[in-house]
Amino acid sequence: MIKINLLPYREKEKKENIKRQIIIISGSLLLFILILLSGHIYINMTISDLEKKIKEAEAKLVILDKKVGDIEDFKKDKKELEQKLAVINTLEVNRFFPVRMLDELNMLVPTKDLWLDKVAETGRDLRIEGVARDNGILARFMRNLERAGFVQSVDLVVSKEKDFSGVKLQQFVLTCVTKKGL
Repeated sequence: MIKINLLPYREKEKKENIKRQIIIISGSLLLFILILLSGHIYINMTISDLEKKIKEAEAKLVILDKKVGDIEDFKKDKKELEQKLAVINTLEVNRFFPVRMLDELNMLVPTKDLWLDKVAETGRDLRIEGVARDNGILARFMRNLERAGFVQSVDLVVSKEKDFSGVKLQQFVLTCVTKKGL
């Protein structure tokens, strides 16, 4: 006998197969959407974390720029102070120069043979005016001046004979270039 199955088992199987495919496809789609969503959230969190780090770095940069500016100000102040100290040291070194120069000049003047009327210092130039008994004494005084430690060079500007109370004397004017810082 022939059996005929009139139940729609193939249609039922097809429906189940289609249901299974729909479930698999929708599950895969749902899983894909979940993966995309979690990737999106992770990237957004990473971006916000990086933006936060950038803001912190910029704040640090502002603080460091201020410190660099302060350091530059300190360097400028230090340089100014060093320049002022250098000027003070130069003044200290040259403070006793006029005293030593006049003392040495006094030692070079031959007593009773030469008289100084005027000594004037202008910068590095020294102008000496006076009277000598004769040209020989004046020449000896000039040689002694050239050997002096404070004089670089000596020049005779004027030497003329003058009559003082019946005595003939040599009136002279010398210019000297001095050495500073001795």
